[in-house]
Amino acid sequence: MAFLQPFLYDSSSLTKRLSHSQLPHKYFTNTTTRTRRRRTTKTVITVKELFLKQRTQKRLIQCSAVAEVGGGLSIDEKKSEESEEDQKILLGSSVEEEEKGEGIKVEYNWKEEWYPLYLTQDVPEDAPLGLTVFHKQIVLYKDGNGVFQCYEDRCPHRLAKLSEGQLIDGRLECLYHGWQFEGDGKCVRIPQLPTGAKIPRSACVRTYEVKDSQGVIWVWMSDKNPPNFDKIPWFENFARPGFQDVSTIHELPYDHSILLENLMDPAHVPISHDRTDWMSKREDAQALLFKVLERTDRGFAGQWGREQDQDTPNFLRFEAPCVLQNNREIVDKNGETHYFTGLFLCRPAGQGKSMLIVRFGRTKTLLLTKFFPKWYFHQNACKVFEQDMGFLSSQNEVLMKEKVPTKQLYLNIRSSDTWVAEYRKWMDKVGHGMPYHFGHSTISLPKEPAVVEHAPAGFVAGISASLPAKGGLGIMQAPNLSNRYFRHVIHCKNCRTVVKAFEFWKNALSIVAVASAALAVLVTGRQWKVLLLVSTAFFSATAYACSSAIAMNTTNFIRIHRRL
Repeated sequence: MAFLQPFLYDSSSLTKRLSHSQLPHKYFTNTTTRTRRRRTTKTVITVKELFLKQRTQKRLIQCSAVAEVGGGLSIDEKKSEESEEDQKILLGSSVEEEEKGEGIKVEYNWKEEWYPLYLTQDVPEDAPLGLTVFHKQIVLYKDGNGVFQCYEDRCPHRLAKLSEGQLIDGRLECLYHGWQFEGDGKCVRIPQLPTGAKIPRSACVRTYEVKDSQGVIWVWMSDKNPPNFDKIPWFENFARPGFQDVSTIHELPYDHSILLENLMDPAHVPISHDRTDWMSKREDAQALLFKVLERTDRGFAGQWGREQDQDTPNFLRFEAPCVLQNNREIVDKNGETHYFTGLFLCRPAGQGKSMLIVRFGRTKTLLLTKFFPKWYFHQNACKVFEQDMGFLSSQNEVLMKEKVPTKQLYLNIRSSDTWVAEYRKWMDKVGHGMPYHFGHSTISLPKEPAVVEHAPAGFVAGISASLPAKGGLGIMQAPNLSNRYFRHVIHCKNCRTVVKAFEFWKNALSIVAVASAALAVLVTGRQWKVLLLVSTAFFSATAYACSSAIAMNTTNFIRIHRRL
């Protein structure tokens, strides 16, 4: 990361004149001017004076209880010093910053966008897949020709979920009455029709355009306009020769905007994810430098880094509706450039829920990573999200309860929260075109609260992990996404296969261990007893290792100080 010049704020630039009608009476000051004909009085106040008084007064109300019981300086002695320090530390602590872009709205329609549905490699070959974009429920499947098809997840007969159905000869069958659909949503079979009767033309399902691009399935949600293929994101690094990535998918129990906010917050990583991987250490927590390079109606971009990393900055880009990438380039001693990317595709999956596709890739592969299986990196990614889950789900609850924009709740500082503030201000511009949003200065709450039911845990979850579900329950009866099995394993083909394999070997080795122990009791030769007992210990230890591997893939991480 490169040394990034911090933003410089000249307090003199805050001074401008306001008209009499713009100011509250309590902030007026009088200055007098004389002319030959008459005496006039003008009321003048600088924006800086007004803003500092308002902010100081607000913070006095918020912190008055602390001031009454605490020692040290009195409130009056603190307020001038505090207001000046706030401008140096806090984002939006000057009126110029606060007013910049406020009230601007741009044309935006959430349906006129491509949304990331699933990793191509994880789409089931033998079953339909129920998914959600905001409040729209859809079903994705691969037909007999290997072509991806996407429909509204609702049978036109009696509204049963098609994602609970099955695939018959490449056609999607509703398991309620056996109606079958193919291609463009046309119904091709109704078992209950009389002989010779034709299928009604209205017996069809609404379709959505889907596109497989760079290993991700994207869906176009518009019901009015044809798909705009130019809007499908293209990630240059993923097309580079030799570029390799580890991709995972996760379903999470909080709003996609909170997820994005968390992913564009590098300052929390050393604290929240201390020692989770080889790089995150809490003693490395420090002030970061940010510089916004681009703001558009569709997002923003910039660079960030630590002060000591002068030559290799991180480049962050957010693009509507839900794409975040962090890129870095490093030139080695031979002059060869190596490319690194962290790509986050965050689909809104209903109020209080989101689906995330994570793709970490690089052109230079670390030797150490070759000795670890894919599932190890997958479970480590799950661990990262579990470490943040308590913070983010509670943050979601507070936003819903308080019902006010984030600027009234957040205390963003320049050296850690720049991207968060930029994202919430972007939401101000486009939120009117979304089903709901939490902006910096505006808010539009969901009409229905999120309802998430509890899922099995512990021993029951271990059993269910060997029988992964492919369908889903009703939207108001969703599995508990705080459980790693439901959050990741059922969505990941690799981890499902691994869990099944470990389950098989655990059972097989346990049986062999029991048989070996029984034989050790029955045999009379001393050498045979020793050999069988050693074998029993070995098979038991191996079975335990398989059980531990299953637990790593299906059991949540719990911080040590939170364990009972």
